[in-house]
This record gives sequence, structure tokens and C-alpha cells, in this order.
Amino acid sequence: MTYPACLPVLRVAWDMSATQAGAVQGAFTGAFAVSLLLTSVLSDRIGARAVFRWGAVLGAIAALVFAAFARSYETALITVMLVGLAQGGTYTPSLMLVSANSTPERRSSVMGWALAGLSGGFALSIAVSGGALAIGGYKAAFWITALMTAASALPALIAVRHAADTTGQTADVAGQGAVETREDRGPDQRRAARLLIAGYIGHTWELMGAWAWVPAFLAMAAATSGSGISALTLGLWTALALHVTGFFASFSAGQAADRFGTRRVLIVFAALGLLCSLIIGWLPGAGAPVWVIFAMAGLYGFATIGDSAVLSSAMSQAVPMRHLGKVLGLRSITGMGAGAVSPVAFGAVLDAAPGVAGWGYGFVVLGLGGTVAMICALGLRR
Repeated sequence: MTYPACLPVLRVAWDMSATQAGAVQGAFTGAFAVSLLLTSVLSDRIGARAVFRWGAVLGAIAALVFAAFARSYETALITVMLVGLAQGGTYTPSLMLVSANSTPERRSSVMGWALAGLSGGFALSIAVSGGALAIGGYKAAFWITALMTAASALPALIAVRHAADTTGQTADVAGQGAVETREDRGPDQRRAARLLIAGYIGHTWELMGAWAWVPAFLAMAAATSGSGISALTLGLWTALALHVTGFFASFSAGQAADRFGTRRVLIVFAALGLLCSLIIGWLPGAGAPVWVIFAMAGLYGFATIGDSAVLSSAMSQAVPMRHLGKVLGLRSITGMGAGAVSPVAFGAVLDAAPGVAGWGYGFVVLGLGGTVAMICALGLRR
């Protein structure tokens, strides 16, 4: 989240068009998608724990490389891809380890807590970047967040020392009996897996586009309102609106899914995210107060991340553990592939329709993903 947090400054410092600005974020997400595919396959072969360990170390190195060399559109495009390639080594393996070390009846809740940690890190990144921008500019933001990433590698390695691994599991980790083969599962499970993958594609299109552009959108809204918000304050409020709300959404959605069912929760979150996409971009042009725009961004952050844990836990239940890595890899390359395109599409809309209206149209484009996610959720069996 350091790059999106610094984007208003970077567009000027690096003389980037909105399309180029989106392309940098898209390059990260595209590399992340490739990494997720590779690490998912590796996790099936050598175990998620080993892949996670390597991912933690390589992620720290890549963050430091980005901080040292990202000084223009071209250098950022290259170095951010290294960050994306490395970070996939911790994302999917961590979800697999969570699934392997939790009971079926609590899996959505525990997955929610894992993804809440992700949102907490994003919020911290934006808040720290805002403070660093005010003190030493974007270079300071790059270095401070990179050093924090490097420092996190050690506790990550410690956290998985005694975790049950995913290699060669032929029984449910909770001791509930043998895991079924894919052939043993009926058409309902296979249909559910396909709908969950398609829903994830729509979800990621909306989510990655929002994460890339909401910080810049809020900076624009604050500037045009004449509120005089400092970079530090803007960073804190953006982190609160976009990711602290996502922190609470992740574990609350997981608990809700365990209690009320996956389908209901996915429908509610997809519909709420779609509604936010259709509304938020038009608020500055309508003269909405800046606090209303930030409140809507908070609701947006809550809605777009909330179904992530539920989608992941539902997939782990629809697919046997020994095939989970491959299926998550397929889901990742298609979903994150869409997520790599959406920031670029948003930027192209901003370039084509400059001014306040461009933001409205850009978020409507993100709403296409929310529409797909909601249709897929409605298609799931009750």
C-alpha cells in the first residue's frame, strides 16, 4: 500500500499520466498473480510451510530493492514486479496453513482473522507512508515501510515453526475422516468451485482497483474541499477509512459465514461493494462534505475486503486439501490477472474523462466486478 499512499506525490514527481500510474499498480498485481500460481503449485509439492518461509525472506529483500531503486515510472515498473513476485510466497501458503490448522466449523472465522492481519498491515503502511511523506517525501516512505517489511520476516518465520504442514495430507486436519477425491465430490461441489472462482475474479477486479485509487481519490477530495488536511492526517484517515474497516470486516464476515452461511454473506458484501462503487466517485462533484466521502470510503473498504475470507474458506471446503493448492493457483492467476487490469482501466478512464466526473466513471468501471461477484453469489446453492 506504500505506492498507492504516495501516488498523488509520485504522479507529479515522476510525471506520470493516470494510465501510467495505474500500470505500476497493475504490474505489481500481475506479478503477484504469477507468484500465487507458482507458489500454489510448490505448496502442493513441498508444503506450504517451506514456501511461506522463503516468501517471507524474499519479500523483505524485494521491498528493500524497491526502496533503493524506484525513482521513476520505468524503475518503479520493474522493481514493483519483484515485490509482487516475492509477496505471493506468503499469501496463498498462509491461507493454506490456516486451513490446515483449523477445524471445519471455525475455518471461516480463523481465515477472517488471518486476512484481518493483512488489512491491519495495509492500514499501517498507509498511515506510516503519510507520516513519512510529511517528513521526508516519498523516498522516506519507501525506506521506512521496506525496513518494517524486513523486520517482519523474523516473526513470520517463528509463527510457522510448529504449524501442521499441507504436504501429503490424505485426511481432514481436524481428524474428521479421509478427504474425498475430486471424483468423489458431486456436481454441486464442482459447480460451487466454478462459481467461487468466477466470483473471486469479480471481487478482485473491484478490490484491487479500489485499493490502487481510493487513496488518490481521497487526497483529491480533501484538496478540492479546501479542508487543509496535512499529509500525515490524510494518511491516518485514509488508513482508517480503507483498511481499518477492512480489518473488522475480515473477521466479522468469517464469523457471520460460520453462523449464517456462506451464500448469504457473499451476497450482502457483493451488493454493498457494488453500491459503493456506483456512488462514491460522484460525491465530490455533488458537493458532499469531505467527512461524508471518507465515511463512504470506510464502508467501501469494509465491503470490498469482507468477502475475501469467506471466498477462501468456501473454496477450501469445496476442494480436497491435496488439490487445494492447484485450485487456489488457478483462482489466483485469473482473479489477480483481473486485478492487474482494473487499476489500468481506472487510470485510462481518468485520462479520457479528466476532472471530477472521471472519478465517478472510474469507480463505475470497478462496479462491473462487484456485479459479477453478486451474480455468482446468487448462483450458489442455499
